[in-house]
Amino acid sequence: MLNNVRQSLRSIRLRGAATQFIGLGIIVSMALIMWQLLVLVTGSKYPVVVVVSGSMEPGIQRGDVLFLITVRNRPIRSGDIVVFKIEGKDIPIVHRVIKVHRQHDSNTFSLLTKGDANLWDDSDGIYADGQLWLEDHHIIGRVIGYLPYFGWATIIMGEKPLIKYLLLGGLSLLAVASH
Repeated sequence: MLNNVRQSLRSIRLRGAATQFIGLGIIVSMALIMWQLLVLVTGSKYPVVVVVSGSMEPGIQRGDVLFLITVRNRPIRSGDIVVFKIEGKDIPIVHRVIKVHRQHDSNTFSLLTKGDANLWDDSDGIYADGQLWLEDHHIIGRVIGYLPYFGWATIIMGEKPLIKYLLLGGLSLLAVASH
């Protein structure tokens, strides 16, 4: 009789753990599905980015979350804010377009950008050595909206890994303790 009770309790614990594991899997799956839907809707490989520097202040602050759309929908104009990636640099850059050169015989373009808080345009130290313009293949997307301050958690966890590990440990303890 006592063994039957123990087996029943173990079975309940295993079912509870399995339920939590499946619930976590569903949450992760939903997050991935939402991300892929954003990629489809915006046409951008990276539909959401976090601003990690102050080069666009005061308009766009460090820690803001930016929403991007592909540049194919509408030509880029001077004054647009774009996110671009330079070969050899890990982090995408968010800056304003200050000049656009279009090729008349094709759909290609060249851009010159500048951070709002910077004194000089990006050909002076931001672009790769010898690069004077951005080409269309450098552009990740055009900014269409933002959420102020929502990216600070990402910045803090990137700059202070200890906080990331404490948060993950705390969430793990919470999950274990909830049984």
